[in-house]
Amino acid sequence: MKYEERIMNLFNNGYLKTSLVVKENIPKIYLTKLVKLGHIERVSRGLYTNKKEFNDELLILQNKSKYAIYSNMTALYFLGFSNRLPIKYDITVPNGYKGFLQNNSKVNLYYVKKEYSNIGIITIKDNYNNDVRIYDLEKSMCDIIKNKNRVDRELFNKAIRDYYYSKDKNPLKLYDYAKKMNIYNKVKSTFEVFS
Repeated sequence: MKYEERIMNLFNNGYLKTSLVVKENIPKIYLTKLVKLGHIERVSRGLYTNKKEFNDELLILQNKSKYAIYSNMTALYFLGFSNRLPIKYDITVPNGYKGFLQNNSKVNLYYVKKEYSNIGIITIKDNYNNDVRIYDLEKSMCDIIKNKNRVDRELFNKAIRDYYYSKDKNPLKLYDYAKKMNIYNKVKSTFEVFS
């Protein structure tokens, strides 16, 4: 089988990472050749799409930075705690981040201390069945409470109320994250309204 055919067979959900081509011992020059022929498209560094597929913006944006984690209302949308499809994606990166996402009009960028950036990361399947990293429910709740002034009030209130009445909530984890993030009192006072 020719290298070009092997590459085309490696696509998963319309996407292919250069690292997989290298792992399969296929010279990277064949990726360039397929791009020039118009069979595939380079959507970001190390990520290619089969031109027959729709672009998965979530995967493409996250591929722009290894530090990018979907957070706040974007994460809550994928966790079922917001019914509004994000127009702009909430992405959290560690303090000091300098890169492509800073100037992207489709991104609301949030910064956190490095020691908080890895709390509660999970991987989910997006609408195109690709793996993307988001913060779990409790970390996302902490984030919207911390960033309350940047979150739509109606969406904020609905998410807080839905979390409070949810069977899936984990208050121990929520308050553990809140302590680690130094927002324990904010989180506590937000939920005292329901008590």
